[in-house]
Amino acid sequence: MGRRKNPHPKRAENARTVLKGEEFREKEEVKEPVVVCLQIPDDDDDDDEMDEQIRKEEPAFRKGSKRKRTQHECDVCDKAFRDSSTLKDHMRIHTNERPYECDVCEKRFRTSGHLNEHMRTHTNERPYECDVCEKRFRTSGHLNEHMRTHTNERPYECDVCEKRFTTSGNLTNHMRIHTNEKPYECDVCEMKFRQLGNLQNHVRIHTNEKPYECEVCERCFRESSTLKKHMRIHTNEKPYECEACEMKFRQLSNFRRHMRTQH
Repeated sequence: MGRRKNPHPKRAENARTVLKGEEFREKEEVKEPVVVCLQIPDDDDDDDEMDEQIRKEEPAFRKGSKRKRTQHECDVCDKAFRDSSTLKDHMRIHTNERPYECDVCEKRFRTSGHLNEHMRTHTNERPYECDVCEKRFRTSGHLNEHMRTHTNERPYECDVCEKRFTTSGNLTNHMRIHTNEKPYECDVCEMKFRQLGNLQNHVRIHTNEKPYECEVCERCFRESSTLKKHMRIHTNEKPYECEACEMKFRQLSNFRRHMRTQH
């Protein structure tokens, strides 16, 4: 039986023919050996063209074929995970399942880790300490964000104005300045806010809640920032200093007023 004609003669160019089987002597009649063609590209062949050829000929990459789903892949958003337990935790984002409940305030969480972090708000445990200023934090994530205040690292950049931020949350809040998005609405007066914290502070106007109390004079405040400003009355701290006359102020608003009127 004669050798079958190669239907793709161009593929045989620049190729070596490897003969598998025993060597045979000249003029000795033997069965036709198995032929395997291994393409040896020229030095000036384009790697991209080679990759394109492989993609066309490999059945797994044929046009219209679907990517094989991994064992630990989310059916909803296609996000992949290392193990089944991590995938199980992730699925609760879609189902809103919160099986872990706080024994103190009955707040519920998706993972046991989030519950453990929350419990530190009740115990005031702060196991993560800054090596620079010794400030302590409840979570490793908060410590990592804090460290950027020392390194001045700002890895998150706004695509619109190129302003940079230390955390992704701060960037998200900032972007609402450009989009004018105000997703947090007051149930009482329907006033809207860009940040959840601003809504929470606003709601206390309606409830008259003042959870922040001065340890010196027991005066209470709606916002932690207001308490912080008030404490300077007792400590006599004046962090805002005029470079022109070296006059110092407790409040930023007083410092700005001074700069407008005196200099």
